[in-house]
This record gives sequence, structure tokens and C-alpha cells, in this order.
Amino acid sequence: MLSSSSAPVIEATLPVVGEHIKTIAQRFYDHLFEAHPELFDGVFNRGNQADGHQQQALAGSIAAYATMLLEHPDKAPEHLLSRISHKHAALAVTPAQYDVVHEHLFWAIVDVLGEAVTPEVAAAWDEVYWLMANTLINLERGLYADFGGEPANVWRTWRVVEKRPETDDVVSLVVERTDERDVYPSQPGQYVTLQMPTADGLRQPRQYSLTRADDGHHRTFAVKRVHDAGRPDGEVSTLVLDSLQVGDEITLSAPFGDVVLEPGDGPLVFASAGIGVTPYAGMVNHLAAQGSQREVLFLHAGTSPESFVLRDQVTKDLESLPNASLHAWYEQPGELGANEHEGFMDVSAVELPADATYYLCGPLPFMQAVRERLLGLGVPARKIQYEVFGPDLWQADTE
Repeated sequence: MLSSSSAPVIEATLPVVGEHIKTIAQRFYDHLFEAHPELFDGVFNRGNQADGHQQQALAGSIAAYATMLLEHPDKAPEHLLSRISHKHAALAVTPAQYDVVHEHLFWAIVDVLGEAVTPEVAAAWDEVYWLMANTLINLERGLYADFGGEPANVWRTWRVVEKRPETDDVVSLVVERTDERDVYPSQPGQYVTLQMPTADGLRQPRQYSLTRADDGHHRTFAVKRVHDAGRPDGEVSTLVLDSLQVGDEITLSAPFGDVVLEPGDGPLVFASAGIGVTPYAGMVNHLAAQGSQREVLFLHAGTSPESFVLRDQVTKDLESLPNASLHAWYEQPGELGANEHEGFMDVSAVELPADATYYLCGPLPFMQAVRERLLGLGVPARKIQYEVFGPDLWQADTE
């Protein structure tokens, strides 16, 4: 809760800070990496910096957090902070790094806003920062407790035992444990961080959803080649698809992520697009392995049937469940089969189970459109969860 002296200052200055927050975030990262280039070794992903997603996520989370402190002073923004803390723990972020971020962030605020940052304004925003930072530090301390409280203990070594093509630009990696230390089990829907060595000797991190139920000895995840017109190809995905070989040893974090399979026996609806199928393929595989009796509706959207990553696995797992069905939408469907549709996903075209929990994953516009349609159909917002790959650019819109 903001102090009575800081709250009116934040309320008065939030519009101007919000107006310049993206510039502040950009200046912050430029200054931070100039002073600490070592943070590109295992902590920050260069691709997220190059496309601006990390800057947008930082700006959005700070503005959203400050807004929530003002609008809901008696309510902690649990969803916002839980999402960030899991992302941080999967990178082994340490409490000391919050001091480094503070130093360079407040340098950037002054650099951009100049004389507007009076001692009173600086003190108020300092309070906002440390309210958020200390909450995250405590959340992350809880996540690290299973590893003796040491962030560095989240890392384990694994050996690649299978590299299986799924589509033209996606491969599945199956790895087996080589580390003698205990391996922390995953929950359905969680992800791991891969630290990939690069040509310049750095370890670039990238997070991937686990696509199969945990057996205690193996991890399976899918990697899609990242290539966008006019932008550099994804550094980690290119190395994985072109260079990583069966027999190679890799470093993975323990599994993290707060979007996990809800326990109980209630109905489940999964709505995915493209590579967004991966966390929910893992959830359905877990349900199949457990012999679940839950009602499951799996909805997927893609370019064509050939682009449906893990299609055979998902189909097989759903067929093993007594009360499950699959519907797919394709922009280029060819000859349509049963429960296949042409065009974009339309959740109103299928019968949705009553009182279901919904899971969304895919490009941000896809998730926003599906969520808006579900809300229009009367689905409570609290029943809709979503997973975002990379920095979360949707924080403010879904709280």
C-alpha cells in the first residue's frame, strides 16, 4: 500500500510518466547494458531487446502496477506479480539484481523527465519501485525454497536423446537427465529455460513449454524457428534447429510458470493458435496419462493441417479420454475433415461446456479476440487464463 504522502504524487505524475514510460524503458535498457553487458549472459534475451518486447513489457508492468496501487489500494495485483516472479525464477534472477535495475531505471527517469523529477516525485516513485521489487523478491524467494534458497540451483544438465521434426519449422527435443542432483517435477503447463551457448560465448536464455507429462527422468519441448520479414532470425531457435545434435548436453532451468492445469473434475477448454498449442499439449498428455474423466474441448487455429504442431500427439491423447473433442480452424484447409473449419477460430460455432475453465495461448491478437468473444458469451473473466511466450505485453488489459 502506498503511503499517504506518495499516493497523491503518483496520481498527479502518473499521466506524464505513462506518456514517456516507453522512452524511459528504452533509455533504461541502453544504460543498463552499457554498464552491465554481462547481463546478456544467461539473463536477458537479445531477441526480446531487438524487437522491443522487453521494453514494452517493463513499461506496461510498471504503469499497471502504479495504477493498481491507486485504484485498488487494498488489493495486491497477484496475477501481475505471480507472472513476473515465475519468469524471473526461471532465469535465476537474484535480489541483488533489483538494486542494479533500480539504479539504472531511476537514471533513465531523470534523463527523460529532467527537472520534473523533484525530490518529492523521486521519493514517491522510489516507493512504488520497492513495493513492487520487494514483493517480487519475496515471491521468488518462495520459488527458490525448493532449491535450498539459492537461485543458481535451479539449473540442471540434460542430454538430447531425440530431435524429432514436427513441421517444416518446428522440432521436438527429448532430453534425459544427466545431473546427479534431484530434478524438480513439473506441473502440466509449465515451461523451462534453455541456456543456449552462442558463437560469441554467451548463454542466451529462451523459455519453452513442456509438451509431455513428467516422468521424472525426461523433458520434452518444442522449438519453432523464429523468422519475421525484415527482422533477424531468432538466435536461439536457429541454433537449436541447425546446430544442436542428439548426444549434446544442454542446461535447463527447473520448471516454472503460473498457468497450470486446474485440479478437480470440472470441464476444460483449450484454445490455441500456432505454436501456442505446446503448453496445452502437455496438459492434455498429463490428463491422458492419468486416465482423466474430465470433459475436454480442444480448439486450435492454424494456417493448414500441416502446420498443426503436435497434431498426432494431441489427437491420440484426446481419443484416449472418454469425454473429449477437437475442433480446428485453418486459413488454408484443403479438404475439410470432421470438426474442421475454414477461416479464423469462432468459439461461438461450437458448444461450450458449462462452467468450464478456459486456457488461451497464441499470438496476442488471437487471445484478445477469443477472450473478448468468450466474455460476450457470458464466460466469467476469472475462468479465463492465458499464457504468453516471451515478455507479457497483455498485463494491463487482463487484470
